[in-house]
Amino acid sequence: MSPPASDTKPTRDEGTRTQVLLAGACAGLISRFCIAPLDVLKIRLQLQYHSLADPLSGPVRRPPSGVLRLARDIFRHEGITGFWKGNIPAEGLYLSYGATQFLAYRSANQVLEGMEESANVKLPGAVRSFVSGAVAGTAATTMTYPLDLLRTRFAAQGTEQVYAGLLASLRDITRLEGPKGFFRGLPAGIAQIIPNMGLFFAFYEGFKPLAADIHLPFGSGDAVAGISASILSKSAVFPLDTVRKRLQIQGPTRGKYIGGSRMPAYERGVVGTISMIMRKEGWRGLYRGLSVSLIKAAPASAVTMWTYEQALHLLQSMDEEREVS
Repeated sequence: MSPPASDTKPTRDEGTRTQVLLAGACAGLISRFCIAPLDVLKIRLQLQYHSLADPLSGPVRRPPSGVLRLARDIFRHEGITGFWKGNIPAEGLYLSYGATQFLAYRSANQVLEGMEESANVKLPGAVRSFVSGAVAGTAATTMTYPLDLLRTRFAAQGTEQVYAGLLASLRDITRLEGPKGFFRGLPAGIAQIIPNMGLFFAFYEGFKPLAADIHLPFGSGDAVAGISASILSKSAVFPLDTVRKRLQIQGPTRGKYIGGSRMPAYERGVVGTISMIMRKEGWRGLYRGLSVSLIKAAPASAVTMWTYEQALHLLQSMDEEREVS
């Protein structure tokens, strides 16, 4: 059974492909703007290098390690706009990532439903969600990765300017690093997707019975199970996110970023980078910025899903009114 065309109704009442695409893009756009300051703080923390052997060495002013101290430092030296550094490529990232993710998730669900009908089998809902989520996350990560890399590099710029602007960054990376330069750290990004989805659903299904009788003003035990599963799954795969950020600023401009002149070159891939961080910085080096990431996750997910649902309902209403008229 082939997926339905873009102007037909899907198997489940989730909107047409065009509606899902527009709603997902809108959700990603608004969500990114709201959580941009937290994202900059997280990236700066992940890129801080603290050697166990000589933590105070290096001629460069050492950035503050605490979240509040780092925020004050950014505001003092870079102004309020410092919290939105990299926002242009990040808006493009969240817009295209949100659209691609929702569209790929919906399409994967429909393909699985067609396979179930053909084989006359019924997959558990958690299995279907896991497979669809993994496919959607992998597709969205790969398609939008150059924007993710640009977001990281701009957010990692301090008072020293590395790129004169977005177009200049595209030109300089292409000239100095080639097309591969836009995909530094992609294996670490993709490696996050499947374990993150798998662990989330494993934790969620485990916590759901335990939290079934919990009743809270903002929701039922499902919300508690979901939040708990999200915290644990994100914490488990966070080292891969740190590795991705460290690899994204590698290359000829590495020494110009915040802490870049102190950071060693990582040339042995994902596993080699993890090993080097553990050896030189200890396990804490893999988890810098985790607290900000967890704080960011709740509002980001809430804004994304609320905006997506509202935009989808609005688009559906507009189409229904157009059909009636």
